[in-house]
Amino acid sequence: MPDKGPALTHLGASGEAHMVDVGAKAETERTAVAEGAVVMKPETLRIILSGDAKKGDVLGAARIAGIMAAKKTHELIPLCHPLLLTKVTVEIEPDETLPGLRVTSLARVTGKTGVEMEALTAASVACLTIYDMAKAVDRAMTITGVRLLEKSGGKSGDFRAERG
Repeated sequence: MPDKGPALTHLGASGEAHMVDVGAKAETERTAVAEGAVVMKPETLRIILSGDAKKGDVLGAARIAGIMAAKKTHELIPLCHPLLLTKVTVEIEPDETLPGLRVTSLARVTGKTGVEMEALTAASVACLTIYDMAKAVDRAMTITGVRLLEKSGGKSGDFRAERG
């Protein structure tokens, strides 16, 4: 029988979804970093950076929204474990070459399961918040490139995406 590769951890033998039992796993420090970007018109970027958006501080609101989202990931993604996060950061940097904003999030925990979903959720929700707060001036914005950049800790070891 050919090797099927790694098995999906959230599926039982009959294909039913279930939450993975992490009870026997060792607690280790686990970190994940994710990114995303919001591409927009140059004028929209100028409005955001100058603080002239009608809804207020776009970058501050997006940063807080991303942090809050990381803390609630288990409520949004059905089979995620609730985690006692020890650190979440969301950094937002302008990128004139897009033009737009690049979002990078970091999530950390000392626990029995990883924080990749928390980092991805933080980046995604920060991007969604940027869109929401600036859509009055640019409904054509696009959210792109949401991905895991790196993770460390746990049984599966470290991962680092190719920069691209």
